[in-house]
Amino acid sequence: MNALRIGLTGGIGSGKSTVAKMLVDCGAVLVDTDAIAHALTAPDGAALPQLSNEFGADIVGADGAMDRDRMRAVVFGDSSAKRRLEGILHPMIGEEALRQASAAGDKPVIFDVPLLAASSHWRQRVARVLVVDCLESTQVQRVMHRSGWSEAQVQRVIDQQSTRALLRSIADAVIFNDGISPSTLQAEVSALWQSWRSTLRGSAAGL
Repeated sequence: MNALRIGLTGGIGSGKSTVAKMLVDCGAVLVDTDAIAHALTAPDGAALPQLSNEFGADIVGADGAMDRDRMRAVVFGDSSAKRRLEGILHPMIGEEALRQASAAGDKPVIFDVPLLAASSHWRQRVARVLVVDCLESTQVQRVMHRSGWSEAQVQRVIDQQSTRALLRSIADAVIFNDGISPSTLQAEVSALWQSWRSTLRGSAAGL
């Protein structure tokens, strides 16, 4: 491993994206697997032909992108649909993520991976795992506020994700992003970054 690779994960509404931006400000290159997934399922996205074959042409909306609401409904209504969807998307996401990381050269890379806890190969690709955590009630309120979803809709998403206990169990570090100010969060992220730069300098080029 020629450069520091960090896996970043956390449940919906935990503030993971905010922490990712802070790490970029510290000098890291962000590889956002959610953004990759969106690109793969955007109009003319590379995953659309396989998705259409697997789930039907109506999975593509009028704008030419995957209809995410419809796909979400299909996945929630059929447990096998989630496995089939992941079977199409995950290999493509992984390939593009590694391409982006390779392009970063010796710069430190943050892999933002919501499903990191459920993917053993991701743990093997990174030197450290950072989990952003908060109370489930906080997750619900944050997501309702930003998305307009109902409490039941948010809870269904949370129930599909890895539990807080599982996420914390795989972590090398946990940032508890609940009841703290943005400046305090920034200070915690910066302190952790400096600590990891120090302890991993010997094995991570470019730091």
